[in-house]
Amino acid sequence: MTGTLEITNSKLPDSVFDAEREGVLQSWHTGADVDFEAGLARQHALPSEKRFSAALADADETGKTLLQPRAGVALQREHTALMEGLAPYCDVLPTTIDAYTRHNRYDEAQDGIDRSRAAGTSLLNGFPAVNHGVEGCTRLVETVSKPIQVRHGTPDARLLAEVTLSSGFSSYEGGGISYNIPYAKNIPLEQSIRHWQYCDRLVGRFEEHGIRINREPFGPLTGTLVPPFVSHVVAIIEGLLALEQGVRCITLGYGQAGNLVQDVAALRSLRRLGHHYFQNAGYDDYQLTTVFHQWMGGFPEDEAKATAVICLGALAAKQARATKIIVKTPHEASGIPSLEANQAGLKATRQMVNMIADQNRNDGNEILTEVEVIEAEVHAVMRAVLKLGKGDIARGAVLAFESGVMDIPFAPAIGNAGKLTPVRDNHGALRIFETGNVPLPKDVMAFHRDRIAERARSEGREVSFDMVVDDVRAISASKLIGRPSVAA
Repeated sequence: MTGTLEITNSKLPDSVFDAEREGVLQSWHTGADVDFEAGLARQHALPSEKRFSAALADADETGKTLLQPRAGVALQREHTALMEGLAPYCDVLPTTIDAYTRHNRYDEAQDGIDRSRAAGTSLLNGFPAVNHGVEGCTRLVETVSKPIQVRHGTPDARLLAEVTLSSGFSSYEGGGISYNIPYAKNIPLEQSIRHWQYCDRLVGRFEEHGIRINREPFGPLTGTLVPPFVSHVVAIIEGLLALEQGVRCITLGYGQAGNLVQDVAALRSLRRLGHHYFQNAGYDDYQLTTVFHQWMGGFPEDEAKATAVICLGALAAKQARATKIIVKTPHEASGIPSLEANQAGLKATRQMVNMIADQNRNDGNEILTEVEVIEAEVHAVMRAVLKLGKGDIARGAVLAFESGVMDIPFAPAIGNAGKLTPVRDNHGALRIFETGNVPLPKDVMAFHRDRIAERARSEGREVSFDMVVDDVRAISASKLIGRPSVAA
């Protein structure tokens, strides 16, 4: 391995965790207020309507699709007001964390809080939960009426987990791969996986005391032309790593790619693949749900066109039988969305979900074909990862990225090969233009090449990288995907 840390997929011993915890809690002064027993008491006191795992279980049992926005501002009072303004329009709440906190730069986050207070408006792109500490976060949880989740993007999220889970947050997003490779440049993968083993072990400790906290690996990764099998492999690996540490409530996610058939097939296959690999690894006492992320790429600036993108995502999510939808706003192209923009996205999504509530049983042959392709790709890569790690999924993941067996398109991490290149076919589904070192089966690659060639013939041009460039810009430029560049 390139790093000095030897990573294995094994439950952290109590002695190791406790020694590490002492240093984590001392890394910023608000860590001194974290007390596990007090955190347990807060979690036990939560009414069922504020428990994320309960909301997910009920949705899965009844066929309801939960809606969740993304939102966060710098100051406690304003963030609480934002959550209260969103609550009537959604089922579960977020708290999006600011960029300084995501990089453990708490001094700069505090400066952002101070400047926001002076300016009378948020000057951070999220809520600095570590700086607000257990007291501030507890007041937030106590005030809001619905379950609340930490959404962030942090390679080292240990202190953030300690503060927020002790305060009563009942869901925690992210993972050692999904919050490193797509987000960071120079952080060794074995280091971020090890830090997230700590986060998962903390959740596992709550589970052992009767508190079920939901864990959600981040599905969309870079959000740019990510083939379903790529995000599926990451989600499954992060799920396995979490289960080993004692997590028992997992939500696997997928980011909308833009082709309705492929998006439906992707999310449906994700649940089946998750069960397959979790059970094959010996786990059977877990709760598995799914989340569909509406379009994570560039958005049109025009609000009407942006709303159309949101509605397509709502349609795909409901057809795919997602447990939860991460809802975008008509203002995605213009910066941090306002409360009103978030409400608009939620209302549009709710309307679409309600209209097709009784129409989500589409199981055509095209969907079944896509499911078969995705599952063949996932199995091929997972076999290679397990072989590299000699059965250890943590070691295998590190070695897979080192060798290019795992490769996330357009990711900034220097440890990512960046050779796997996706492109759309004539119907907008994602296909593989270049495999790099990813070991996809020959028959699967023949399928991809045939679909890409079909597009080239339709557009009257040669298969080339120019297609990839066109596809990256298609939605934000309000153009059709997988077809000649005709203005929508």
